Amino acid sequence: MHLVDSYPIVVTEKLQACREFYSRWFGFEVVFEASWFVLLSRDKSSLAFMHPEHPSSPPTPAAYNGSGTFLTFQVADARAEYERLAGEGLRVELELKDEPWGQRRFGVIDPAGVWVDVVEQIEPADGWWDQYLS
Repeated sequence: MHLVDSYPIVVTEKLQACREFYSRWFGFEVVFEASWFVLLSRDKSSLAFMHPEHPSSPPTPAAYNGSGTFLTFQVADARAEYERLAGEGLRVELELKDEPWGQRRFGVIDPAGVWVDVVEQIEPADGWWDQYLS
């Protein structure tokens, strides 16, 4: 198999709000857009949104209900991204913090209810991983 791309599709009625959210705050660009589907891309990452009533939707995916999944955007400088986004008015759900497992992170929620975790890898607290690696 030669994989050209791979991306999650969030089933939601809020296509335009999600398109605007990821374009404005995270620099994604529209690759394809129709009344029932939006495909966004940035660098080597893609993300899509599909209306729940479109006939091409698989049989079981219902509209996203806000639990069971989240997106992680790994960045080089989480503090700078936090300051930029919060300074421009994005509502932050989890304030910037350093986690003992080795991440500096903050979190926001998109219009469809998807948690977006913005993380920077940092040094973990001494010994934190020992309990999980033995």
